Amino acid sequence: MRYEGSIYRPPSEAYSLLIQVTIGCSHNTCTFCTMFKDKKFRVRPIKEVLEDLEMARRTYPVVEKIFLCDGDALCLSNEKLMQILTRISELFPECKRVSVYGTARDINRKSDVELKELLDAGMEMIYMGAESGSQEVLDKIHKDVTVREQIDAVKKAENVGIKTSVTFISGLAGLEGWENHAIETGKMITEMNASYASLLTLMLDPAAPIMKDIESGEMTLLTPEQVVGETYLLLENAMPKKSCVFRSNHASNYISLRGNLPEDRQRMLAQLKVAMENTGLLKDERFRML
Repeated sequence: MRYEGSIYRPPSEAYSLLIQVTIGCSHNTCTFCTMFKDKKFRVRPIKEVLEDLEMARRTYPVVEKIFLCDGDALCLSNEKLMQILTRISELFPECKRVSVYGTARDINRKSDVELKELLDAGMEMIYMGAESGSQEVLDKIHKDVTVREQIDAVKKAENVGIKTSVTFISGLAGLEGWENHAIETGKMITEMNASYASLLTLMLDPAAPIMKDIESGEMTLLTPEQVVGETYLLLENAMPKKSCVFRSNHASNYISLRGNLPEDRQRMLAQLKVAMENTGLLKDERFRML
């Protein structure tokens, strides 16, 4: 397989075959993110992608999961995605799941028929970075999407049978907006009712544009204790009707949480309360870098 630049994938795709379908991210203006700043967005020629799949078939005897990267491979037309998915089916009959990064607009741009076509061809999971349920925060980080667009996108995918895994970022609003960020994000988790919801904790590259706000004093980063308090408020407001797998066990998190919402909500709140009363339980800053 041929890769250009750094390749990023969700933690749950650690053992997946990674196939680079796009180079970079078509949006690439979020102020907290530097993942794709060194890449100019473009779609790889389908011929190259299919060649990479053939190379992978010759290299790996068994491939059970495939992840299509970079930033939002779902932006491709259904015609191109179907060429890729059809070839995957031909080459990897043992493959159980194909997944992809996608934006809310990628999902909303496609019809229900198109999404169902992708599902039937093997695309079972879309990873989407929602970041926050607060419109104020989304605007501030230049996400260029509305709260409603994100909720509608997840509902649309889930309604046709495609599972969604949605990520949010604690600490993203700073000390100035943490309460609004927590409450509105909890409400978003409730309303969109994704199959999976993950909470990361803000970690910044010195080159991230948001650093200017921090250096100017416009934004104050939360302390680890304040992050835990924000997470507590978020979970207090997260009450999806359909069971949602919730994870906050990324390397960036100060405390590891695992459970289902709403079933395990009280247990996770109790765990956070213990951590708030005993800050020695919080992960040392050095280990968040590992």
